Amino acid sequence: MKQLRRLIWFIASRLFVAVLVLGILVTVFYFSMNAANIYVILKDGMARRAQVIMMDEDPAVLNGYFSDVYLQRDTLLTATLEHGSVYTNYYDITGINHSLQLESVWCWPWDDTARAVFVESIQGIDGRLKASVRLMAQEMGLTNAPPAWAKIRYEAVLTKDNNRWVIRNLTQNGVLE
Repeated sequence: MKQLRRLIWFIASRLFVAVLVLGILVTVFYFSMNAANIYVILKDGMARRAQVIMMDEDPAVLNGYFSDVYLQRDTLLTATLEHGSVYTNYYDITGINHSLQLESVWCWPWDDTARAVFVESIQGIDGRLKASVRLMAQEMGLTNAPPAWAKIRYEAVLTKDNNRWVIRNLTQNGVLE
């Protein structure tokens, strides 16, 4: 009886350790999967947002990345859609070099809300001043090259809707450089 009890205790302790290790591995896997999905949504969503603001792209593409509530609150985006931006009004932008550096991300595998801190920048803007507004733009002090895009640190809140991450809120945490 004593040997049977030792055998059961030996098997139970090893089984407990195996289940614990398996649980940790599953948690790490789901955390990594969510973090990768969040990075892709942030990178692609912010690049599309910049393209809508700078290159007069269709704003409907943003619905796949941002919640409708946030899109209505985004002051830069709504001002661009109503009045145009300095980029769309005075420049022909042909391409941008968008960059996003993820500083931190946190989401529990079983939660539907995540937080991320990242820095968005655009190192290069390919474009030139429109010929039709050249005199007016020069009077305003605009040069032939488009103005630089500010390097900004954001804090994002994302939620999972229909098994997809969407950006629910963006808060600027400072302009860098």
